[in-house]
Amino acid sequence: MIKREAYIAKVRGFYDSDLIKIITGVRRCGKSIILTQIMEEISAKTDNVVYLDFDNRAVTAAIKTWEDIVNYVNANRTLKDGLCYVFLDEVQEIDDWAVAARSLRRENCSVFITGSNSKLLSSEFTKELSGRYVSFRIRPFVYRELQEYADELHKSISVSDYLIWGGFPKRAEFDVPDDLKRYLNDLDETIVTNDIINRYKIHKAADFKRVANFILISNARIYSAKSIADTMRSQGIEISANTVQKWIDYLAQAYVIDQIPRYSTKAKRELTQSKKLYNCDVALNSIRCMNNRYDLTHNLENIVYNELVFRGYSVSVYDNNGREIDFMAEKDTKRYYVQVAYSVAEDKAYDREFGAFSGVSQLDKKILITNDEVDYSTSNVTHISLAKFLMVESLGDV
Repeated sequence: MIKREAYIAKVRGFYDSDLIKIITGVRRCGKSIILTQIMEEISAKTDNVVYLDFDNRAVTAAIKTWEDIVNYVNANRTLKDGLCYVFLDEVQEIDDWAVAARSLRRENCSVFITGSNSKLLSSEFTKELSGRYVSFRIRPFVYRELQEYADELHKSISVSDYLIWGGFPKRAEFDVPDDLKRYLNDLDETIVTNDIINRYKIHKAADFKRVANFILISNARIYSAKSIADTMRSQGIEISANTVQKWIDYLAQAYVIDQIPRYSTKAKRELTQSKKLYNCDVALNSIRCMNNRYDLTHNLENIVYNELVFRGYSVSVYDNNGREIDFMAEKDTKRYYVQVAYSVAEDKAYDREFGAFSGVSQLDKKILITNDEVDYSTSNVTHISLAKFLMVESLGDV
């Protein structure tokens, strides 16, 4: 497995810190691998390391309480007085895990935690940690990472393939399309059923799955809870907007989707009534498509979003006086306006996508990303193909 240095570099400065390191992200995005790679770096200088994997039945059968965690660590640390490095993988399976983490850091332990639910960072736990933590979100592979792993496996994965099947790390290991789809469907079922329906005790499981299916196949679109509830009612499912919003929040808490704010130039503020929803990985859209009719247009925009947040940009949707610009991306005091389209080869699409930038400040860079190989750049707008964009380091390099 490749070393995901972009993430590990952010954690490395905290190896010896008494701050609790919380590594989060959707299931199977590679958190445990990153935790293992961090542990290997630390093990090179000390053997005072304790690791517990709470996805392991043997571990959860023996360790059921926060006291069990503390007792196990104290019994297995090689140095009673020296700094002990403690790794707790998928620790949210244990009630009151935050009490164990707090107790261990007081006993000269550097604690690392992974989990696939943002409730790890909810007020009920962060209050217990008293602000003595730092958090790091991990995502599925971006294209450069996927290519690096594919090279390691002596394979090649095209941009077109990535547009459909995304970047969950293990997907690169499957050569047979049916095997890949089976893996992704099983992963989806685990996330939706185990991580959400069971955890939140959703009684109307069938209705939740219908709403989740609608949201995940409708990525890169603006929705409100009310509009989704209205759509569900038109399909015979009686559901309130409040319930829909609660379920959207559950999907976000499991890192399945991101809710992106919209910023209005006219109102000069964020629009809170509706947001744009993006999947953590486009495969969650593609496995819901019939007859290989994949939604490449919205998947392309979703992929650009995932790339931007991976590269550290703060992202919002920009309402340019009624014309939507897909992304206003900000980082290090620099602002970029980014528009995404599958193609602008036709005049209507060209006029629409370039016209979205009308009136935008000339001081900020304007970028159009499409699947076209022809360069459509103008004096005001830089055009770049998706394939080239996926390989640059930052928007400043476009």
